[in-house]
Amino acid sequence: MWSFRHTALLHGAPLRRPGSGTSVSCTVGMSFNPRPNRWPVSRDRRRTLGVLAGCLAIVVASFPAFADEIPVASAGLRAEDGDILLSAEFRFALTPALEQALEKGVPLYFTTDFELSRTRVLWFPEKVAEWSITYRVSYSSLTRQYRVASGPLGQTFESLDDVQRFIGHVASRPVARVDELTKGVRYEAAVRVKLDVNQLPKPFQVNALASREWQLSSDWHRFGFTP
Repeated sequence: MWSFRHTALLHGAPLRRPGSGTSVSCTVGMSFNPRPNRWPVSRDRRRTLGVLAGCLAIVVASFPAFADEIPVASAGLRAEDGDILLSAEFRFALTPALEQALEKGVPLYFTTDFELSRTRVLWFPEKVAEWSITYRVSYSSLTRQYRVASGPLGQTFESLDDVQRFIGHVASRPVARVDELTKGVRYEAAVRVKLDVNQLPKPFQVNALASREWQLSSDWHRFGFTP
């Protein structure tokens, strides 16, 4: 035999996602202690179960789907001709859902972000430089070609594999000036690449909240650098 008593969920106590300020509150105007074969089917029971199911749906929806990860193969900085140059390699690959959206004419936007901070004892790191670039990826069913553009500049590719290699490859990008850094001081660099969900059409933004196939990003890859 089993039994359960009403919990804080049934009295409208807020459900709070760990590490988030978001809360969801559901209220049911009754308490109960059901036992097998002793609680008759009634309109109140159906209404109560319906509200509970709605609460569970809201709570599940408040937890974002985990994004598919883009592994980082390598990343590093070097000084050359007065510039600090970034090189990085990501094993970039679209999910099946993103491939299908691209082939149906939905443009995708991918952003590579870089930050350089100076570590400080007993204090927060000081950000000294940052850099980012966003690529707009589109597909033409007429020419069967992909186009990758950053601002007014762009180029075409014959295959999706070529597009993925292009976006995942950062080659000698100037991200800071040598004279902006202090020689002999240790800095922490961080780089990542991600799908910019906010630039998707509105219906697809909803998909991105519910499905990991509509989210694609790498974690911040951090490494040390001393000029």
